[in-house]
Amino acid sequence: MQRTRFSDMACSIARTLDIIGAPWSPLILRDVYVGITRFDDLQRDLGISSKVLSERLKWLVDHDVLERREYSQRPSRHEYTLTDKGRELCDLLLVMVRWGDRWTAGETGPPVLYRHHACGQISHVELHCSVCARPMRATDIDVLPGPGLSATV
Repeated sequence: MQRTRFSDMACSIARTLDIIGAPWSPLILRDVYVGITRFDDLQRDLGISSKVLSERLKWLVDHDVLERREYSQRPSRHEYTLTDKGRELCDLLLVMVRWGDRWTAGETGPPVLYRHHACGQISHVELHCSVCARPMRATDIDVLPGPGLSATV
């Protein structure tokens, strides 16, 4: 089956999905973020086939989300670290966590908590306007054509 090329669409959501929208990619990023960086450990934690994990890791490395580093020469072994681009994608994952904690955690509550380094408190992500710092939700904005839209039409 041919995969749709979201990267060709004039849409930042589609282009982001082109990189991390395949099944397993966000979970691989989550694991690397929390320190599970070696192939065998990723495979064990995720319960993913080695073929699928290899393909996803290669894709994420090729798109500069992860960096592959050799940690053993005999046998040759590699670990994966987040690039700047990958670390920023983890911010997106925190927004997903916020939604999942609210709508899917159930009565037992969220599976993990997040302590903010700056204040030392358990917290969660809140979206706010980069100009006025007020809360910013989908219902608080208008979507307008941007400069990248006219370049693709």
